[in-house]
Amino acid sequence: MEDAGRQAGDAPLSGVRVLDFGHVLAAPFCTRLLADLGADVVRIESSKHPDFPWPSSYRHPDGRHASYLNTNRNKRSVAIDLKHPAGVDIARRLAGAADVVVENFSAGVMARLGLGYETLRESNPGLIFASMSGYGNTGPRRDWTSMNMNLQGYAGLMQVTGAEGDPPTAISNSWNDYIGGLHTCYAVIGALTERECTGKGIHLDMGQFECSVSMLAPLLMFSAVRRENPERKGNRSDRFAPQGVYRCAGQDEWCAVSVHDDARWRSLAETVEEGLTDVRLAGDARFATVSGRMRHHDEIDERIEAWTGRLPSAEVEARLKQAGVSAARMRRVQDLVEDGAPSKAYKTMAEPRVGSMLTTALPVAFSESSLPPASPAPVLGQHTREVLQEWLELPESELTELAGTGALV
Repeated sequence: MEDAGRQAGDAPLSGVRVLDFGHVLAAPFCTRLLADLGADVVRIESSKHPDFPWPSSYRHPDGRHASYLNTNRNKRSVAIDLKHPAGVDIARRLAGAADVVVENFSAGVMARLGLGYETLRESNPGLIFASMSGYGNTGPRRDWTSMNMNLQGYAGLMQVTGAEGDPPTAISNSWNDYIGGLHTCYAVIGALTERECTGKGIHLDMGQFECSVSMLAPLLMFSAVRRENPERKGNRSDRFAPQGVYRCAGQDEWCAVSVHDDARWRSLAETVEEGLTDVRLAGDARFATVSGRMRHHDEIDERIEAWTGRLPSAEVEARLKQAGVSAARMRRVQDLVEDGAPSKAYKTMAEPRVGSMLTTALPVAFSESSLPPASPAPVLGQHTREVLQEWLELPESELTELAGTGALV
């Protein structure tokens, strides 16, 4: 890590060089997090095999989709043909100048390209090499093809979402890619810290399957002890009652409510009874304890919804919050955009292809460090000559010679 020139207030990963061989989402999301933290992230791409994620409503003439623009901001792009011997040689030399390499090819692909960890570490013993295949680089599943849906099914996620009797239900929005990217970012930062003490690099084998299973911790412990599957709770809790999402006045309007203890239960009951004088909740001895409310959850839900169904969701939320009860009206993604969200959730960034665009932000604020301003996702190969001169100090004559071989495309 080149931190000799770092100043107080610099971004946390200022001076760290990351070589990004990622495609679609898992690795590119990980490296975007590193770039947001100040790392110099260089994408390795090729016009012969461009990284065009899933189609979206916006696609620029240069081929970049809206999803790509968000996931690959703050990065630079080098165009190299990894099927060309000279291209592979340049990639090896770039890895020799890098602190971190991140890739999410299928197991074994980087080694077959001549860019595996064992090869790259020979010239760069301090290299941190993060692999993000679906099922890891070792073991009986290493060659399995992985997609978000398959991984969620095999990791058990689909049978812990939804309620009993529902079909297997996936978590939307590429859960495995995002959770794998977060875990790998965390692991890379840990490896960089360890390298400060040991001077040695490491191979991080970050199977997305294991990353997803790690998020099931209490459910795994339940099954290990009880020797049975945990019950699918839907919107309910195995510790609190009542808890659920209650229909409110208006079309498809709802409010989420969670009662954590007896005192909040009494507050909820009294608030409901103020609005519906013919409903009895607070004085019903059956509902006085959590266990009792668990047994009579359906009946309680009916009485609560008799009240919420008469009011707009925002009013239900306001009344319950005033009473000290955890409640939040249901909002859709469009509501987040129109209502405004905390400044750390998203921001508008300059993007020459569209003028400006709304993008998710790094949801953290450092008190004594400054994060770099967001820069637009690169055009394919936009920084090839610039990066090769900076990282490898190649003279103009060699750059021209390389361009003539067809390796830089």
